[in-house]
Amino acid sequence: MQTQIQEQFEDFEDRTGLRFPFNTFPRTKIQEKKCIIPISCLYQPLRPKIDNNLIHGYPTICYNCKSILNCFCSIDSRGWSCSICNQRNQFKNELNKNPIEINPGILDFEYIIPQQLNNNNNNNLQIKPFIFVFIIDLAIDNIELNSLKENLILSIDLLPKNSLISIITFGKNVNVHEISNQNNNNYFYTFNGSKEYTRDQINKKLGLIKKGVNNNNTNNNNKSEINLNRFFQQTSNSEFSLIKLIESLEIDSFKVKKFHRKERATGSAINIAFHILSTLYPKIGSRIMLFTGGSCTVGPGSIVSTDLKIPIRSHHELLKDSKTIKNFNKNINFFNNIAEKSSINGHTIDIFIGCYDQVGLTEMECLIHKTGGVIVQTDSFTSAIFKQSLQKLLSKNEYGELQFGLNSTLEIKCSNIKIKGLIGNATAINLNSINNNNNNNNNNNNNNTNNKIKFYSENLNKTDLKKYDLSNTNCWKLGSITNHSSYAIYFEMIDHPIGDYSIIQFITSYQHSDGTQRVHVTNCQKFINQSNDSMESIINNFDQEVATIIIARESINTVFNDSSIDALTLINKILIDFLINFSSYKINDKSSIKIPITINMLPQFIYHLRRSNFIQIFNSSPDETSFYRLCFLTEDCINSLIMIQPTLTSYELEKEPESVLLDSTSIKSNRILLLDTFFHILIYHGKQISDWRSQGYQNLPEYEYFKDFLNAPRQEASEILIDRFPLPRFIDTEEGGSQARFLMSKLNPTTSYNSSNSLQHLAEFGPSDGSASSGAVIMTDDLSLQTFMEFVNEAVVKPS
Repeated sequence: MQTQIQEQFEDFEDRTGLRFPFNTFPRTKIQEKKCIIPISCLYQPLRPKIDNNLIHGYPTICYNCKSILNCFCSIDSRGWSCSICNQRNQFKNELNKNPIEINPGILDFEYIIPQQLNNNNNNNLQIKPFIFVFIIDLAIDNIELNSLKENLILSIDLLPKNSLISIITFGKNVNVHEISNQNNNNYFYTFNGSKEYTRDQINKKLGLIKKGVNNNNTNNNNKSEINLNRFFQQTSNSEFSLIKLIESLEIDSFKVKKFHRKERATGSAINIAFHILSTLYPKIGSRIMLFTGGSCTVGPGSIVSTDLKIPIRSHHELLKDSKTIKNFNKNINFFNNIAEKSSINGHTIDIFIGCYDQVGLTEMECLIHKTGGVIVQTDSFTSAIFKQSLQKLLSKNEYGELQFGLNSTLEIKCSNIKIKGLIGNATAINLNSINNNNNNNNNNNNNNTNNKIKFYSENLNKTDLKKYDLSNTNCWKLGSITNHSSYAIYFEMIDHPIGDYSIIQFITSYQHSDGTQRVHVTNCQKFINQSNDSMESIINNFDQEVATIIIARESINTVFNDSSIDALTLINKILIDFLINFSSYKINDKSSIKIPITINMLPQFIYHLRRSNFIQIFNSSPDETSFYRLCFLTEDCINSLIMIQPTLTSYELEKEPESVLLDSTSIKSNRILLLDTFFHILIYHGKQISDWRSQGYQNLPEYEYFKDFLNAPRQEASEILIDRFPLPRFIDTEEGGSQARFLMSKLNPTTSYNSSNSLQHLAEFGPSDGSASSGAVIMTDDLSLQTFMEFVNEAVVKPS
């Protein structure tokens, strides 16, 4: 029964990109409070679908609430009634009165907005190109720079031919390079890396004229284009010049004192790139791609001095040291100002890291959060992780199109329910003439403004920023959006719902890589609980997988906004309160507790969430923690669940591969284990398999089957890597190997050193032989899942 329900959830996700923890909504505020976990959903706008319903033209929009015509609207020969606000609307004469979007069963479709003619030349269509700005770190050694240059040259060939590209380099100072398709000279303008420049100062030094100013003066327009083309060129026209420019780059010439770090003005380089783009290409989808190989030590955003005696800040210093906290807050404000303005302009900022040191990602994480950028963290630019991740980001689909959109916006319309906020890589915004659209039948007259909308992307020219949080708005700027991008949206019930269901419409506008503007629309209908007393219908339609993701995002967001809050305490309280409301038990009798089948895996998911890198900061740097959290807030349901509870697959001779428990008892000498944590792909060879491999049996003709056996997990790992971004780290290890710790840290320590059975086994027989009865002894003080459940059950049955 549970399997069938879960399949229904997954089928609905494949059709719409939506997963709800509560698939039946509570009817009253009391029921909503008992749910503990927020009424919410995880939305993946561009999830690949079997049937892509593309519509060439403008959407048909409700005059009152601005929602889009869909299959839940009432249609007749004279017009249609809006499913959100019940407003009566008339079809335009030129429209077909039986459009595809009202067909039953079509919940997801996408409009391709007709391209407009350029006002200056009526024969040319106004196509918006993708724009790329490469910010290249020159304060690295020759090996790193040569590898970086090689990969950047390869990436240019992957960009659309009509895309524009600009090059900025930095070390102690920042250089803005001219790109000429007429000669091979490399001219650049140099800025002091220790200063924070304003837009006017940058424009004056570069001689920039803001695009669109004095449109009636032809001479000024020509001059603007000339100034523009000095720093941005189409890849199709200047590929040779771009390659020559990148090949000519050399490491920063400033000498580095002994026992000092290199001077690196990362913050100043980002600031200059942002101001140039906002001057020349406001409101046009762009990517600022930062490639850095070390800590920011000079100018705005610097996290440490050049003196190696001074260590880079740690979690403890960010919590306790007043001087470090002051500098941290200053850097946060600097990058936050850039992130907010970049988001509104539709400019995305990506960060590619190629070093062991911290670069200041914790301070810069708002650049990723608010603009929808990507983060790739590697040890070196020579690594396969960097090379393949960069190629993956710029790879094309079967139609030759880049697999991401830019300058995207999400707007939500709903009935019988209120929008509370969103958690994900986005920036909350308010349209000047659109209020938070918590529509229901009692507030039909609240949204009678903004009648000038042609399509939703045009609203973004007039926006008012709000803090990144659960904001009181129904519209968010997403920046870059990919097939895997997902967003957790939170709702709350209205006091007196009218009818037996809620209608929710998700409207995503974005700039496609072919230059067209697109509007992606997803509609859903969720029934409201029929009973005012019973919660049975609610819990019978509960999706515990996505509920875990919702809890994780909420706890991570809470820690983001208030580091003093203990995430573990918050997660424990949610789990215990939820089980109290939905489990049956006798007071003070923990053996009597019975958990419904629809939530029986939730405690296990929460157990692994408590041990994850998103919550635990022990033995990790601030940059590492930020990297893990940023990746988690980006990915879809399945990948997010893998991050929380990794998958473990067992391979044995004469047996088919099978999934096994993420437990220390799963380690056996005659097994190969394949662990997928999303960030790592690890192959672990048991003692017996490792011995046979070291003796070279796989190289003998009579043991060909053993060679195939060893290759089986590698083949599975290669299939996982195809659709994974960023590329995970691959680890091949064996029992007793140093890197086996990556596996041990993820296993439930059923047989740990502090369990009585393991201590007795260790004393009598020594280290475990991995036999079927023993498993491996893990040296950890972490609670096992069994012990954790005992504590949870005890807390649940305890009298309130």
